[in-house]
Amino acid sequence: MNPHFGVSVLTTAYLPPVEYFFVIAHSDRVLIEQCEAYQKQSWRNRCRILAAGGPEDLSIPVVKEERLSRPIRDIRIDYGEPWLQHHVRAFAAAYNHSAFYDYYAEDLLPILESKPTFLFDLNMALLEKLMELLDFHVPVSLTETFVTPLGSDNPLPSQKKCSVNGLSPAMLRDFDGRERIQPKYKGESLLAEFGCEQAYYQVFVNEIPGQARHDGTPSFIPNLSILDLLSAEGPDAGSFLR
Repeated sequence: MNPHFGVSVLTTAYLPPVEYFFVIAHSDRVLIEQCEAYQKQSWRNRCRILAAGGPEDLSIPVVKEERLSRPIRDIRIDYGEPWLQHHVRAFAAAYNHSAFYDYYAEDLLPILESKPTFLFDLNMALLEKLMELLDFHVPVSLTETFVTPLGSDNPLPSQKKCSVNGLSPAMLRDFDGRERIQPKYKGESLLAEFGCEQAYYQVFVNEIPGQARHDGTPSFIPNLSILDLLSAEGPDAGSFLR
């Protein structure tokens, strides 16, 4: 069953997981929250790839004195640590033997190597390029004030308090992925929930997608970074999400 989200509210994210783009693919419009406080241990500054030893999280360090006191929009990346070299090497080690990594690396790595000052700017530049590569044409805009979490005691602020590029509060009730699409979420992915999850070939699984290993464990590791899907499926990646 394919969902249909009218307007979806998402956090900014670094090379987000597959389900993040599943939401975008099934939304009429997406709002990226830029007024929230920075949160550690989230997809805002980390991604999960499939390395030889299994799933591996890669994190972007941020300037520590700012991370607890500023909105996500103003968080600066700490280039004093050699994280960029580590990430580039990790991507290559994980995906050099996939069918399409080299092709997409030419588009994505220059964005990383441009070294934007702010985490939010890096994530948005990557998001714009990823949507282009996936051939997604969903409008994406930024919140102008913090959007109260959907389902809270005060579901949404009034239009006066929540002016989001002309959208009425009613239009914002469709999907809020800010807490759902996070590493700490223990439930199944949104693709699995809607019965839309498909297996594809992954380099270090070395099994036919969807079959079990000899020890009975699944041979497919779902909901990794979009880089995993793009590297494996290339131009067909978008069809996995629609």
